[in-house]
Amino acid sequence: MDLRSKKPVLVVLSGAGISRESGLKTFRDSDGLWEGYNVMEVATPEAWAANPAVVLGFYNKRRAQLREVEPNAAHLALAALEDAFDVRIVTQNVDDLHERAGSTQVVHLHGQLQQVRAEDDPGLDDAGIMTVGDPAAPGPDIIIGDVDSRGVQLRPHVVWFGEAVPMMGRAAATVAQADAVLVVGTSMQVYPAAGLIDTAPSESPLFMINPDEAAAEGYRNMLDTFYCAPASEGVPQWAADMRRRFDG
Repeated sequence: MDLRSKKPVLVVLSGAGISRESGLKTFRDSDGLWEGYNVMEVATPEAWAANPAVVLGFYNKRRAQLREVEPNAAHLALAALEDAFDVRIVTQNVDDLHERAGSTQVVHLHGQLQQVRAEDDPGLDDAGIMTVGDPAAPGPDIIIGDVDSRGVQLRPHVVWFGEAVPMMGRAAATVAQADAVLVVGTSMQVYPAAGLIDTAPSESPLFMINPDEAAAEGYRNMLDTFYCAPASEGVPQWAADMRRRFDG
């Protein structure tokens, strides 16, 4: 294949496992708790309605933690692949580690921790979304009283439990163009994200990287290769394999 005429499209479906190796904690690390917070008390529309100050405080702490960590070898390996491939990442993560590593095409299924929007904005487009710290937005902490130009309270631009996932259509369209698909840092067992695998072309090979071999159960008959390894080890190996596979 002549990479100069058309770069193969590699689509990466990433989850919490890839960011955990950079030091980011997740709810699943401690049975639904994160620094003592119950997920249902800080990541649902009901929690926002009941106590928005607590919700804002929780996300302020998460942003602070994000500022203390860096992309790891997995993030960097994916970014480096852009020299020879059209790499498109669909991530369930709300951090910006893929972008900070250098990846230029990232779809965030569940929103972005560094962004906010008005509480009456469903987040269907980019018009009302602001990045924390930009001149038009407050930051790094968001508090009660931080509002948009209309005077509407700002909330995290994060998809909470019980909310729709506006980016599913864009994500499905991305996966549908894949010449190869990688699943890393997630077992892809939770819907609607799990359904993305079904949108890939039938002839496109599917790969998975996970340190837990049980993560591959249910996908064994679909997988080209399963890498039983943490993301920081498995992604560089997969990247090297892709260069060999598509070279000529």
